[in-house]
Amino acid sequence: MIHYKSNTGGSEVVDFETAILDGFAKDGGLYVPTQLPTISSEQLSSWSSLNYVDLAFEILSLFIDRSVMSESELKHLLQNAYLTFEKEEIIPIYKMKSRSETYVLELFHGPTLSFKDIGLAFLVNLVNFFLERKNEKLSIIVATTGDTGPAAAFYAVNKTALNAWILYPKDRITKEQERQITTIDALNVHPVAVANCPDGGDDLDLVITKLFANKSFKEKMKLSSVNSINWGRIMMQTVHYFYAYFKIADSVGEKINFSVPSGAFGNLCAGALAREMGLPVETFVCANNENACLHRIFDQGLFLKKEIQETPSSAIDILIPYNFWRFLYFTTGRDQDKIKAWMQDFKDNGALQFDPITRQEISMGIISESISDQLTLETIKRVFEEENYLLDPHGAVAVAASTKLESKLNKNKLVCLATAHPSKFSNVILKALQPLDELPKKAIHPSIEIAKRRCEKLRICEYIHLEEAIKYAMLSQMEKSDSKY
Repeated sequence: MIHYKSNTGGSEVVDFETAILDGFAKDGGLYVPTQLPTISSEQLSSWSSLNYVDLAFEILSLFIDRSVMSESELKHLLQNAYLTFEKEEIIPIYKMKSRSETYVLELFHGPTLSFKDIGLAFLVNLVNFFLERKNEKLSIIVATTGDTGPAAAFYAVNKTALNAWILYPKDRITKEQERQITTIDALNVHPVAVANCPDGGDDLDLVITKLFANKSFKEKMKLSSVNSINWGRIMMQTVHYFYAYFKIADSVGEKINFSVPSGAFGNLCAGALAREMGLPVETFVCANNENACLHRIFDQGLFLKKEIQETPSSAIDILIPYNFWRFLYFTTGRDQDKIKAWMQDFKDNGALQFDPITRQEISMGIISESISDQLTLETIKRVFEEENYLLDPHGAVAVAASTKLESKLNKNKLVCLATAHPSKFSNVILKALQPLDELPKKAIHPSIEIAKRRCEKLRICEYIHLEEAIKYAMLSQMEKSDSKY
């Protein structure tokens, strides 16, 4: 049977269903499988012509024991999860004209126009499936820097087993992203705008961690999360790396490279695990914006919390890349005690300097770069002018980083991940494309325009009061709905 445990070793081994419904492990760590599957070249070859949904079924079956979920149940859930996507192929791929053998993986064709749709289309429905089978209810709480929140809210709508609390730092996500959250008219979706967060989404993550550590409150509310702390998100995100590989590689075994815009490190963590499972990836480019939280780690071995900067690529304005702890577990000998000690050291000191051996281990096959705001804007403009293709700010960070690091990459095919539709960042696009004074059609999407004309529904609170305010709001809502949590 496939089991899951905390990467810090302080809780019991659990099955897949428990790991998904818990979100955090009971000791506050992150769930990881007790072993990663190894995929042979023969297995890869047999998958190479599968469509996205069928490929996802094969990969997820390696992590989900049949005693927890049957083959037919998993197939049904996957087939229904992606019905709301705009493109039949789920993830289209664009071949760039201005760069040799460079491709853009368009991960933004879901209903909320970001790559978070790909993971959450499955995960939220999976959580609901488990709850309905157990005849239970759950409160999911999500902190978002712009993309997770809209996707979590969309997929939670009218699910009777779920109440969704979506927290976001007020004035630190775009107006388009905010309206995707606040214009959802569903009794079980509760947007919360949090004012005066000095460190943006990282502040919200800290409060959520405290709520999970409050055992009586967590149990009363049946609290869980679908952020990328949840193993289900990481597991699901491995699929698009396999999918891109099969679409681009000429034959199984050919090495390719990926450039990934990175903040909390969930997406790149998934890619690294895909490679460890057997996907032939030579190099990952960890593409950071000016906050450089991950670039400092890979370049200097320094895990450091600094003052956050607001950048055009706001969804990756992150200081504490919490999925790095999961990645660190897999790349440094799977030593739970070591992970726990490192996490405590960082918590106590706000900084952690890795030793030379650890630096070597984490940097195998990964190079990094920090991209300035100006270069982000210049990349959007250059690509648009050269080939009439519009990158969002995060895709631009990925393209710019791979360009700066071109001399360190072998002449393999390169896949740059575009994680959001440009329509979610209209002010950034206008600034990048000056002297144009109006948005090009490629920066406009009907769903965003509709959201502009709808009423908003939200709660607002100050960050200094957030922990008590959100507890009061959640308990009050529970009493109103007379739910049995």
